[in-house]
Amino acid sequence: MEPRSCDTFVALPPATVKNRIIFGKNSDRLCDEVQEVVYFPAAVHDNLRGHLKCTYIEIDQVRETYAVVLSRPAWLWGAEMGANEHGVCIGNEAVWGREEVCDKEALLGMDLVRLGLERADTAEKALDVIVDLLEKYGQGGNCSEGGMAFSYHNSFLIADRNEAWILETAGKYWAAEKVHEGVRNISNQLSITTKIDREHPDMRNYAKQKGWWDGKKEFDFAATYSYIDTTKMTVSPGRYCEGYKLLNKHKGNITFETMMEILRDKPSGINMEGEFLTTASMVSILPQDSNLPCIHFFTGTPDPERSVFKPFIFVPNISQLLDTSSPTFELEDPVKKKPHFKIKPDRRHPLYQEHQQALEIIDNKEERAKTMLDNMKKLEKELFKEMESILQNKHLDVDKIVNLFPQCAKNEIRIYKSNNSS
Repeated sequence: MEPRSCDTFVALPPATVKNRIIFGKNSDRLCDEVQEVVYFPAAVHDNLRGHLKCTYIEIDQVRETYAVVLSRPAWLWGAEMGANEHGVCIGNEAVWGREEVCDKEALLGMDLVRLGLERADTAEKALDVIVDLLEKYGQGGNCSEGGMAFSYHNSFLIADRNEAWILETAGKYWAAEKVHEGVRNISNQLSITTKIDREHPDMRNYAKQKGWWDGKKEFDFAATYSYIDTTKMTVSPGRYCEGYKLLNKHKGNITFETMMEILRDKPSGINMEGEFLTTASMVSILPQDSNLPCIHFFTGTPDPERSVFKPFIFVPNISQLLDTSSPTFELEDPVKKKPHFKIKPDRRHPLYQEHQQALEIIDNKEERAKTMLDNMKKLEKELFKEMESILQNKHLDVDKIVNLFPQCAKNEIRIYKSNNSS
């Protein structure tokens, strides 16, 4: 299952500089899938007898939901990764193991990402939200828009300004590991071994019943619920090991730019190419000083090496992110019709369309490609400088911030258009 993949990272002090937690994720999906960056404001829901329609099933709504910014495959309700107004970030991964994957439509792992962000103001509360929903509704359903059956269990990396949690699941069973400091990554394998800080109450007993654990030796979640030799996880070939090595290479000096370099790394396989490729990327800065804003960078386009990381900061009255929002099809959307996926509509948003044309130039016209890439790097460098100034000077120009991400997307599109038309 290695090709069907993602990689999620977190670095905490003292592995980082300036007392910040740095979160990062590459979303690796089918190469023709469009990923959008969308914002949903906080809301109060008065009609609690009404139900919330997720990708496939309806669940109970809660009274209050928090503002969220999401990077998501444009066809579904949930998200691959995102953040909320309280500085909680979540990314999920596909994982497989001994427990059989259920094809029955339930909550997708991506639905659980969004639900955790909408309903929790700390990382551990988000963990609570996810495991409670997992117990009540289960996980399952096709995670691909198209003819290919693609179902999996999920692992999650959840971070806030103070700590991070790894949550890994096998059906309804789960284990969680708290991360206080240093670095941690997840990929497409169970990675929690003997350090288990929270767990499903029947997880060990179920493993005994299945004959996966004898009840005597020390309980190792990954070894028990999958086929991994956990003593070799950090030295065996594969993206989990490569991500582990890249994080540790920079340990003590990790910045948000370091995290972006890791996400852009192609030799390691972290920046994936081929049938499954890196369709979108996210990096977040979570200062432990609550007086400073959290800053969330999204690409909204494939291949982070040839994309611009654009910043988003939560403030009131944020402008809608129109250039990274895909077309909507209301009741005509094939995901809402059964049988699903009989047709596949064009979900390309404006930024994606211009970016795809630009990639053709990068691949085929060397001189124009250099000019365009230089302009992209220049734009990104200016944005980084501006964001660092906000974090250093503790000053937010709110009138400017409401349009920050949309303006960055427009500037990026302008670069592509000038090269696409020349």
